[in-house]
Amino acid sequence: MIRNYLPGIVIGLLLGGVASAQTVEELVARGGELFHADIGCHVCHGPNAQGLVGPTLHFGPTPVDIFDQLESNPMMGVIVAEMDPSDADLEAIAMYIRTLADLPLELGLVEDWRTALAIVKANQAQQLEFTKTPRDLQVEAIETFASVQETWTRRAREGNLTSHYQTEVIATFDPGEPKFTPEPGKTYFYENVGTTSSPSVLYDGYVPPPSNQIVVGDAETKEIIASYMLPETLRATVHGTVMSPDGRYVYIIGARPGQADNEPTVNSSATLIKADALTLQPIKQFTIGGRIHHAQAFRDLVLVDMFARDPDGLGVFLLDPETDEVVGGIRDVDLGGFAYTAWSDKDYEYIYALVEPAGYAPGRATGMFAAVSMYQGRFTALRPFWIAKIDPDTWEVLREYPIPGYRPNWLVVDSAKENMYVINSLSNAAKINIETGEVVWTNGTGIGPYGASLNIDETELWVADKGEGAHHLGRTVTIIDTQTGHATETLYGAYKVDHVLLDPTGTEMWATSNGEGRIYVYDAESRELTNIIDMPGNGDAHGLVWVHYDENGEPRVVRDQGNFHGGINPVLGNALNF
Repeated sequence: MIRNYLPGIVIGLLLGGVASAQTVEELVARGGELFHADIGCHVCHGPNAQGLVGPTLHFGPTPVDIFDQLESNPMMGVIVAEMDPSDADLEAIAMYIRTLADLPLELGLVEDWRTALAIVKANQAQQLEFTKTPRDLQVEAIETFASVQETWTRRAREGNLTSHYQTEVIATFDPGEPKFTPEPGKTYFYENVGTTSSPSVLYDGYVPPPSNQIVVGDAETKEIIASYMLPETLRATVHGTVMSPDGRYVYIIGARPGQADNEPTVNSSATLIKADALTLQPIKQFTIGGRIHHAQAFRDLVLVDMFARDPDGLGVFLLDPETDEVVGGIRDVDLGGFAYTAWSDKDYEYIYALVEPAGYAPGRATGMFAAVSMYQGRFTALRPFWIAKIDPDTWEVLREYPIPGYRPNWLVVDSAKENMYVINSLSNAAKINIETGEVVWTNGTGIGPYGASLNIDETELWVADKGEGAHHLGRTVTIIDTQTGHATETLYGAYKVDHVLLDPTGTEMWATSNGEGRIYVYDAESRELTNIIDMPGNGDAHGLVWVHYDENGEPRVVRDQGNFHGGINPVLGNALNF
């Protein structure tokens, strides 16, 4: 990065008299103002320069050291753009940092610094001219996110886009006897468990369970209290844990119509199994027009997004858990791309669908193929991905938000409904203002991130670094400051940690592992790992749902992957006490 500076000798002559008239105290005061400015050094290096996402500054950097970083470190671009410090500012910052590092303060240092800075600038490399090929010019025209925003063209069709799908019951079952008796006033967690954990991360000779399971545990003690393994004829590739808002039914992916899944796949149609939440056994198997991906409570319905779709299947829809009928949804062709996941805000006012451009692979495989191709270097750029804001009553697309980065897979709307946090498979996260569409910040995460959750005061975004799309066994959780977008800590986690959710008490973060079939529980304040919950047979865990039973023994879902529900929301001061 080359900036326009006057020659160092001229600057020295111009500033020499002013600087020499300043006292050490004045330099320190000015340096403190700059260091602690909104866009200042403290953001990356900490309030005492002890180091945060940036290194410690207690070695006492000189103005030359700081100037070198401004010129060569891309992370300093925001400082250049927002602060654009002068030579005098660099001297003041360097002097202030010495107070934080307990280093000697001498006014004579300024003259030494000025001489060294003049020499560096006099020898500063000039901007050279290089040949640009036609392809270089093509890339240059599209390589910034600003170019995406400036040229954005609406993808979705206008108006009411409501579509329907007629579900069909394939089989019904006797639900059997309850596996446990819930106690009034207690909270339980549910987990749908599959058969595709990674043997390489468990132990030699590990054999996965032969079929899917529905698991329930005590949210306070973290103990598994009951489970049920589906018959192998109903086995499928599991994604997500889904329950009816009243907490009476569990939904889990079932076998393809007429056959079990012999090989793990998400690219073919499947059925949906409805199970009793107490017996954990199926009561119904029915078609839904494809293969469910994720789902969550939405008003008194269930918001569903899909993996594979049948020719008449929908990308996103609402399911009535009383009738198991689709009450309305939207087709991919009307969205202008393939919906990957769908989310809502705390009031269920809007649906936010994360949409992928079609054409990189057949049907719904387009986004994953694109992401894998980027990681493996087959592609050098992708067409834009975006978010569609949908009115759930009319299925009208009200707005589209192009997103920085590629393949969004998770979204969290803050409690004020002002900002949404978007996680991308290509290892970055972004904060976007819902009203203006402004990207407040975008920054890197761990590799192949997936699920994310805000902490109780919404100052932190916890991101599960799964390795999605990179074919990587991710095993960390990245904590990002929601104001600055900078990572503040990386926690050790489970292999292929997939979802991470703040629990209904607001005190714990629960992270599910696809790779090793466990749930890792962290103290949300201290960030310490407090519990590891093994799934039966180490079957791969997907999603989480908490169900609370009131004093009359009536259940309700209070937390799932989408949001808090049933009047419980610790962010708003309505927390449960286990």
